[in-house]
Amino acid sequence: MVEARLKLEPEVQEIFGHIDANQNFVLSGGAGSGKTYSLVQTIRQAIAERPLAGVACITYTNAAVREIEDRVTSEHLTVCTIHDFLWDNIKSFQGELKAILLQLISDPDEKRFEVIGDPLVTEEIEEIQYKEYTRLRNGIISHDELLVLAESMFRNYPKLCDILKDRYKLILVDEYQDTSPLVVEILIDHLRRSARKSVIGFFGDSMQSIYDDSIGDLKVFVDDYRIKEVKKEQNRRSPRLVYELANKLRTDGIEQTHSEDPKAPNMKNGAVKDGEVKFFYTTGTEKLAAVKALLGWDFSQAKKTKELNLTHNQIAPKAGFGELMDIYNSDKILDYRDRIKIYIKTNSITDDFSTMTFGEVIAKLLEGKTTAAELKKINPTDGMKAFIDANTDLFETAKSYPWEEFRKLYIDKDSLIDDKKEDSEDTGRTGTRRDRLISHLVKIQENVDLYIAEKYNDFLRRTEFPIKSIADKRQIREVVTELSAMTEHSIEEVIEFAHNKGICKIDDRLTNFIATNRYLYDRVKALKFAVFQKLFAYLECYTSYSTQHKIKGTQYDNVLVVLDNGNWSKYNFQYLFEGNGTESVRNRSSKLFYVCCTRSVEKLAVYFHAPSDETIAKAKDWFGEGNVILVA
Repeated sequence: MVEARLKLEPEVQEIFGHIDANQNFVLSGGAGSGKTYSLVQTIRQAIAERPLAGVACITYTNAAVREIEDRVTSEHLTVCTIHDFLWDNIKSFQGELKAILLQLISDPDEKRFEVIGDPLVTEEIEEIQYKEYTRLRNGIISHDELLVLAESMFRNYPKLCDILKDRYKLILVDEYQDTSPLVVEILIDHLRRSARKSVIGFFGDSMQSIYDDSIGDLKVFVDDYRIKEVKKEQNRRSPRLVYELANKLRTDGIEQTHSEDPKAPNMKNGAVKDGEVKFFYTTGTEKLAAVKALLGWDFSQAKKTKELNLTHNQIAPKAGFGELMDIYNSDKILDYRDRIKIYIKTNSITDDFSTMTFGEVIAKLLEGKTTAAELKKINPTDGMKAFIDANTDLFETAKSYPWEEFRKLYIDKDSLIDDKKEDSEDTGRTGTRRDRLISHLVKIQENVDLYIAEKYNDFLRRTEFPIKSIADKRQIREVVTELSAMTEHSIEEVIEFAHNKGICKIDDRLTNFIATNRYLYDRVKALKFAVFQKLFAYLECYTSYSTQHKIKGTQYDNVLVVLDNGNWSKYNFQYLFEGNGTESVRNRSSKLFYVCCTRSVEKLAVYFHAPSDETIAKAKDWFGEGNVILVA
């Protein structure tokens, strides 16, 4: 085995030194370093050395599962998503699951879940089930609940840790930076309580941690020696100018250089390709179209060329889902509602509005007000009034809603568009910012697409259609065909059809959402389903437009990054270039910019409108003075 190990790449040899010493480890590597290759080498060697020992590889997406399974197979190897892994290891303990679920619902110290209606989860439930939807009163959990439930199970029942470590002597986590802190808590903190021997290995890149709900990095575990770090500093994907730029953005001490492998994608004739990096900037009016013309790229080739934006507002009308974006981002009636809330608060008004409608609250506040100054504080602003005058029926509908319900309604464009890139088969993502309505519509379209793509097993798993005869198969085909043709039908009609026909059941989450967000639901449900399908196409990266969050894990020949903060307080690219502002905002901006730049395998262009002198100076430092171009 010593001779076999000598054929492994140096980083994997170092990993096996930690495995031999029964030490948990993390392989840290930048974008394009070949972390998946190292992961596969580790799996193969572990199986070769101990063919009867269980090995588990848990990943973030189903696509990653397929990629690893295509490279290595063994009857003692388990490759699955994080959610499937956790469920597989707790599902047999039904008594404990029921006890913990009830505790998470009812215990004031543990309460994490809300149940819609009565009864609560009781001993009468035969089985806790993990499905694509949530009905807690029936003992059915979905993805978000599973993580909380699993962490509580391993925390409260240490025997589970013994069982897991006996079952798997090596557990490897791919793309660890995207993993929930609950998963890391299970694998590092809870498993430590077991005296059994098992090694946990993590593979990933902390600089590609751009989701707020993920663990981000494992620095605290490395610093206190609970995890040993192995660094991988080669780059096999990006041309030299791109990875040299990326090196200037890193903050973890990793500095990439080109691979020694002449067959690496970024090598040509024995040398690393230079590639191309450009920084365009404009003063005065915005000139994005002129920048794109100078580049001369074919932006209709979505698989080769991408325009990356931080915000969706400019993309929505181009991509065809402007009506949805207007509902979520440009509703001046809700702005007027907020104006009324502020007026009540600032004037310390203590009237009981609990039985009134929105319209009645307005009327009550206007009572006795006669002067222009008094009326101005309550009436809508000019911008709000223009919107109301153009949408009189909508305003009358809004005034009919109970004030207690309407004042709590929260709508945000992030509720419409989750920045995480979605794979149509990846249902296990957590922490989504999409609201329950949009998530439900996504599931409908995903299920239809699975059937059309002839991925019948996945389709049946998600829909639970019973297949007992040829007639059942024929019925499914007819249902999907009919649903596929409903593009001009309303969103409400599609939701009801999909529910009644078993394509996508209405679950607790959607029911609760509709009950507490009627104004929003009433607006969205009237739109044609085709408008949502345009949004879906955008979310699935079928267009050349993308936000900067959605492209992590992908690569394109040509990448144009449009640096526009979009009024987001979480990001500020000016802070990134100037080095000022809060550290948290700079870190988020730096990681997002890093991910964007490292998507390029040929040419990278960055566009910054109206930058400061300090930004231009930093751009010349990062990109090279000759690559910083003023577009007149």
